[in-house]
Parts: sequence; structure tokens; C-alpha cells
Amino acid sequence: MTDIIKKIEDEIKANKVIIYMKGSKDAPQCGFSAAVVEVFQLLNVPFETRDVLADNKLREGIKKISNWPTIPQVYVNGKFIGGCDITRELFKTGELQELVKEIAAK
Repeated sequence: MTDIIKKIEDEIKANKVIIYMKGSKDAPQCGFSAAVVEVFQLLNVPFETRDVLADNKLREGIKKISNWPTIPQVYVNGKFIGGCDITRELFKTGELQELVKEIAAK
């Protein structure tokens, strides 16, 4: 498990926005994952995704790192911000736009 934890931590550091989700940004495999992808597409910021359905170690590892039981999980600038509901709420209030403002400018 330590190998997958290190891999996840490295990915979170290497990507300004990364979403651990079911499916990919091109083909989300659940409604919650699709909703999170839609938010970031609306923000027009680059983001990466990792498919937890393709790797059960990844799925369990990300839950351990965040101490959060559900997927998707969104990380912005190395910080866990939450799942689908929290991401949508932050978008609605404008807080997410502030978080990604510097990313969108690049």
C-alpha cells in the first residue's frame, strides 16, 4: 500500500488540479464524476483525472490519504477540496473560481 500512497502523493504534487474519479474526463462512469468534470470544463482550467475503477489499490489508497470515503475526490494546488457536492457548492459561491484563478491564467 505504501507504493500506491507515494504514487498518489506525487501525482497530487505534480498536478495543479487532479480528480480521482470513476472513469476519465472523456468518459465519466458515474453522474458525480461527470458533474465534477463539467465544473472544471466550465472553469476552463487544465486538469488531470485518474480512474479508480481501473485500479482497486488506487481506489483504496486515495480514500486513505484524504480520509474521505467517496469518489470523486478533487485536489487543487495539492489540497483536498472534497467530492462532488462540495466542488459544486464551491463553484456556486465563487470560491472555486478563486482557488483556480492563477491556474486559468496560464
